[in-house]
Amino acid sequence: MIVTTTPSVEGKRITRYCGVIAGEAILGANLFKDLFAGIRDLVGGRSATYERELQRARDIALQELEERAQALGANAVVAVDLDYEVLGQGNGMLMVSASGTAVVIE
Repeated sequence: MIVTTTPSVEGKRITRYCGVIAGEAILGANLFKDLFAGIRDLVGGRSATYERELQRARDIALQELEERAQALGANAVVAVDLDYEVLGQGNGMLMVSASGTAVVIE
């Protein structure tokens, strides 16, 4: 499955538009991750724990996007957009949403 942020796939012709689709992932940050990330903020540097969680949420959202495209008979998703939000009390939840257009290319 080709998944791209561009509106088309170079060298391929879109033969059918299957519809707009989306995939979402909402992950909660736990107390220990927050504690260690807070310490990291004080001493400087990157928070590898949060970076891994962000990558995991993005992977889940994109996997869901691909599954929804396949269910519609598509073999590609174009014009993919990724959005990131924090939710919940104290912003303790991370949401990643991926949306795009499911298409059939030849």
